[in-house]
Formats: sequence, structure tokens, C-alpha cells
Amino acid sequence: MAYDILGKGALDYFPCRYKTSKILFRGPKRDLSGPYVAVLGGTETYGRFMEHPYPELLEADLGRVVVNFGCPNAGLDVFLHDPMLLKLCNSATDIVIQLPGAQNLSNRFYAVHPRRNDRFLRASSMLKYLYPELDFTDYHFTRHLLGALQSTCGQRFDVVRKELKQAWVGRMKGLLSRLDKRATLVWMSDHSIGDQANDALGSDPLFVDRDMVEDVRPFVRDLVEVVLTPDEIAVGQQGLVHSEMDVAAAHMMLGTLAHERAARKLLDSLSNHRL
Repeated sequence: MAYDILGKGALDYFPCRYKTSKILFRGPKRDLSGPYVAVLGGTETYGRFMEHPYPELLEADLGRVVVNFGCPNAGLDVFLHDPMLLKLCNSATDIVIQLPGAQNLSNRFYAVHPRRNDRFLRASSMLKYLYPELDFTDYHFTRHLLGALQSTCGQRFDVVRKELKQAWVGRMKGLLSRLDKRATLVWMSDHSIGDQANDALGSDPLFVDRDMVEDVRPFVRDLVEVVLTPDEIAVGQQGLVHSEMDVAAAHMMLGTLAHERAARKLLDSLSNHRL
């Protein structure tokens, strides 16, 4: 991954692997011989540009090992395709899952890379039939692809978006069914669940609405919502550590205040459910 290569002003993420998992996680590597909390998630959970991402802050407050299983740009597929990771989660005392968007998962219209889920691999025959005017070799990332589909024809794009939403619910239920204990979900975003315009390619979790979350809610232990205002995001971004070349990428992150708030809310959630 490009941002694991250190440059001036960049963080050392101490990348590591756990047992036979193929995913490269953020370190330092944690000791799994005792009780631990497993945290699954995407770029925010990984803590890009963050000195102390929320799993680390949670560990300090909780007094137990918290393992950061965050994977940059992860959709649900990266977790479902790694049997060792699921085994490690099932050995944890608690499981936390940061809710991902619906764009980075394979579906009936397109396939994504099994570990780098933001990478578009190929269009299905269904998508080629739906958009015969597009040359899909021009696209390498899911958001780039979706932007092209939307701008080409909004009506046909509605069909793709509906498929992604349905696939997300099915895949989330599939993940939850493979866990031995009920997980705590974390919503981290610049908007509340269901507040984003349905026709926009906005911020993550992309396309995930209230109905989708409520559909999986009966299968989880708790839902923690962390929503930041634009001013809070701007303040939090001042605490990010990055090189000059990563300024634009850093402005896409939620910032330090989001991680502090997520750690506090998760501490309350995990502590309350142990009473």
C-alpha cells in the first residue's frame, strides 16, 4: 500500500500480519494470548494519518487489549474472504465493526479485488448490457466507475444502486452469521444515518440508509453513532500527521475528534453490556 511507504512527515504504521491472515494490518502487533477486543473496519479504523486511532484510544480506557483489524478501503468482502480473520474475531471477548459503504463489494454488476475492495476488477455481462456505451477498461476504482454510471444515465444508475444496497444487507448478515457473538456496530461519518441524499455519490458509508441498518440491527448487540459537523472535522484534521503530498487525502478523513468520540462511546457501550 502506497501510504505504508514512509516519507517526510508520514507515520510509521508498523504493518503486521496475524497468523495466516493475508491482510496487512496496522501495528504494533498485539498479543492475542489473553482476552482481547477485535475491531473490524475500513480506512478510519486503520487510522490513516492518525497517531492514535480509536482502537488504540479504546484500549487505553478499557484496560484490555484491543486489536486493530482495520483495512484501508475495506468493504465487507475483505473480511468474509479471510477465514483466519473470522477465527480471530470469534476468539475475541468482544467484536466491533465499523460500518462500510456499499460500493466496495462484488455484486451482480461488477467484481472488486478480494482484499483491496475499492479496486474495480471487471464488469459483469449484466452491467455491459445495461451500459453498452461504456468501455469498462477505463475504470480502476469503484467510485470512478459509479460516477461514470451516474453521469451517463441516472435512471439506469438507480438499478445499480439498488443492487449494491441489497448486496450490502445480504453480505452484512452473512458476516454477522459467521461470528460467534453479537457485534457492536460503529457508524462514523459526516452525516447521520439516512441523512445523505439518495442520489448523491457522497461520503461513506456510501448508499447505506436507515432501512439497511435497521435490517441488520436485530443481529447485533449495539449501534454506536459518531457524527461530526464540518467544523468538528476541520478542527480534528489539524491533528492529523501527513506529508505535503497527502494533504488532499487527509482532508477526506474525519480527524482526531471523531476517533476520540468513537473511543468514548465504545467504552460506554462495551462497559454497559458487561454489567
